[in-house]
Formats: sequence, C-alpha cells, structure tokens
Amino acid sequence: MNIKQKSIPEHLEESLAEVRQIAENSSDILINRLVIGNISCAVIACEGMLSTAIMTDLIIKPLTEISIQLDSENLFQHIQENLLLSLDRPVVRNYSDFFKLLYSGFVILLAEGQNKALAFGVQGYDKRSIGEPSGEKNILGAQDGFIEAIRTNMSLIRRRMKTPLLKFELSQIGNLSQTDICLCYMTDRVPPQLLRQIKKKLATVELDTVLSTGYLQSFLEKCRGSLFDSVSLTQRPDVLCSKLLEGRIALLIDGTPFVIVIPKLFVENFQTLDDYNNKPYYAGFSRWIKYLAFFLAVLLPALYIAVCMHHPELLNSTLVLILTEAEQEAPLSLPTETIFVLLMYEVIREAGLRLPKSVGGAVSIVSGLIIGDSAVASGLISTPMLTMVAISVIAAFVTPDLNAPITVLRLLFIIVGGLWGLFGIGLLGMLALYNLCATENFGFPVTAPLAPFISKSMRDVATRVNFQRMQSGNFTVEEYHEQNS
Repeated sequence: MNIKQKSIPEHLEESLAEVRQIAENSSDILINRLVIGNISCAVIACEGMLSTAIMTDLIIKPLTEISIQLDSENLFQHIQENLLLSLDRPVVRNYSDFFKLLYSGFVILLAEGQNKALAFGVQGYDKRSIGEPSGEKNILGAQDGFIEAIRTNMSLIRRRMKTPLLKFELSQIGNLSQTDICLCYMTDRVPPQLLRQIKKKLATVELDTVLSTGYLQSFLEKCRGSLFDSVSLTQRPDVLCSKLLEGRIALLIDGTPFVIVIPKLFVENFQTLDDYNNKPYYAGFSRWIKYLAFFLAVLLPALYIAVCMHHPELLNSTLVLILTEAEQEAPLSLPTETIFVLLMYEVIREAGLRLPKSVGGAVSIVSGLIIGDSAVASGLISTPMLTMVAISVIAAFVTPDLNAPITVLRLLFIIVGGLWGLFGIGLLGMLALYNLCATENFGFPVTAPLAPFISKSMRDVATRVNFQRMQSGNFTVEEYHEQNS
C-alpha cells in the first residue's frame, strides 16, 4: 500500500484497520482504546521506542481525567490549548508522517470523527550511556564521547556551544530505514555554497537503509580515485566544536557514534586535542614526531630493500657485512620476505580486532612467539628485516586515521623499491604527492593550508603557538572560500 499521500480517515475503526494492515499486524505496535468525554479514541505506540512510565503519567492519565463534554471537533483543540502533555506534539494528517513518528518513539492519538491525529514525543528507548570514546584518546581533555542516539549527541554539542549561531537541521534518509540525520554548522561561519552543495548531495541519496557513516561517506567525497579521505570522522564533541568554529559542517547519523566532518584537511591527521592542552614547545615537538612517524611507517621497509639491493654503496662496510650475513641465510628475497611479514601482521591485526577481547590477547602472544621468535630462529625471516617492519608498523600507530593509505602505500613502495631502487621510490612518491594534492572536496583541497599556502595558519601546522597569539585567527574554510571566489 502506498502510504505517502494517503490521509487518515474520520472513522476510528477504519483508521485502526488501516494501521494494522499497513503494519501487517506487527507485534511491536500497541493499540489501546479509551473514551475521552464520550468520544471513542485510541492511543497507538511502538513498544521499546518510548518510556511507558512517562507515557502513563504525561499522556494517558491527563487524557482519562478530562471530564468535560466535548464533541470530536473540539477535543483536539482542547488538548492542544489546555493540556501540556509533551513539548513536541506535531499534528499528523497522513500515514507517511504517522508511521515515521510512531517508529521514532511518539505516541499517536486517534479520535472518532477526526481526519487527523495528535503525536506526543515521549521517546525513551534504551541507549548506551555516555562514556570515553573508544578511539581518539586524550589525557587532559574531556572524557565523554558520542553515542548512538542522535538527540543525545546534539545535546553534547549544545552544552559546549551555547549560542543561537549553532544550528541543527534534522531530516530523514533511507527509503525503508528513515534514519534521522542532522546537519550541524555555525550560521555565521559556514560558506553558503558549501552548505548548498552538501544538501544537494544528500538529496541524491536513494538508499533503502543507512546504518552507519560509510553509507553516506561516498556520496560526500568527490575524488573517487584518491588514497586519502576528504571527509573526517570524530567521536569527540570537543573536537567537533573546534571544527565547527572553523566553518566546517558536521553530519550526525542516528545509530552511530561517529560524526562526519566536511571538509577535511590532511594536517588534521597529526593534530590531537592534547596538543592544545600541553605547553606549545612540547606540542610542537610531539607534532614533528608524528610527521616523522608517518614517513617511517610508509618508507622505512622500502628504503631498507632499495639500499640493500640496489645501493649498498650508501652503507659503511661494517653495516654491509652485518646485513649480508643476516640476509644470506634467509630463503626468500628481500621484497618477498617483507611482504610476507606485513601480510602476516595484517592477518594478526584483523584477528585481534574481530575476536572477543578475552581471546584477542592470546592472539598477540601467539603471534609474537611465532613471528618474533620462531620465524627468526628457523631462518625464514632475518632479524634486520623483522626490525625494520616492526618499526614501520609501530610508527603507523601514531597516526591511526591514516592506517588505510599507509598500509597500501607501504606495500607499493616495497614493490617499486625492490624493482627500481631509490628511483622507483622517488617516482612513486611523486605520484602519491600528486594524488594527495589533487584530492579536494567541494572546492576545498585537503592539502590546505600548505597548498594553497596560508602563512598565518602555519602557526598550527609547523608548530603550535599559544592561545594568546592564536586567538587573532586561524585558517577557516570561509577564508579560503573568500580568497578563491
């Protein structure tokens, strides 16, 4: 049955019959009949989506205490004007809105002789309590993170931004799931063109269900062949508020604790909340450690292979003898040996992620014994190679948001380093840099503020100045839009 334009009939029995037919007598639809002022009515709710205690105290009890005689035309008017019941109480005129509100935790009141219904918001479904985010750990900042309930996530943002300039726009997406999504932005800082483009992109989504951020992320990324993300995810309300102040747009999705932030800058992968809680000199030092860790994670195994196979003259004689002695007993070539170790690491990492926590620790112990000790002792893997791979893997932990591109680029650099040495590494490095510089989203390049270069924003890229100097302004997407419009 097409319910989009079908209106609610005046007769109560006909309305209830159509509700049962559309819902196909689903067990979670609760229909309770009652009489209000000699008028036959029905209260309809979805089990598990609302608080029965709140519904009883704020809805059922006040309705049953109406003692004055009213006709069907004046009943709804009396309820709207003289009873509070709930703050959120829209009027429903068709079955499309009827079921959308019903499955969102609203109580629906139908009355004989009325071709409309009243809805009362008494949502009270079970949800996970607010706790520390599983990722994006910090030491000195707040310890709360987003959860799956979108309304709760909106309140976490509002607690930190008590200004009318912060705007939330709620809507539904997904033909069957009707998932609640919320656009969040600062009205005085967001570029209007960026906001229009995002709304236009979201309007093209025709998915049946939207269950997580990955369903919408591809619609919001314009560079399909890029190795690097042009939208970011965050679990932290404080981090999101800082992005909103820079003119970004956030997309909250009901059912997931991750929030999409548009657009994303590449340098944000090396910035953490603790950078702004520590002393500037230490924050700058730790930031350069992260830059170094990124290059070690991507290039160290490839450089080791390239130098050993094609450029041994770059090493002193003592180091050449040590490496030669270690590698001559290994049965595999250097690139094959390295790829084998990395693939085994990826298998172990995936097993540790998917297995229960009680078993995940055992996987780490067994893998350490097998690869770290047995493989080296048996001569399958050389000790220097295992050391290089271990340093590269540990360095990748410093920038977890870049895990996917680091994993792919590391393998590609190993292959070209084994084939063509430093020349191949340099060539692939230029291609990777080209891919990064070509990545943009809605006209905003991810390489900003490095390319295009914005000098004053380098205070939070090359180093981290104190807030007295930083309060004079930093890079915002609105500034970039004004400079390039």
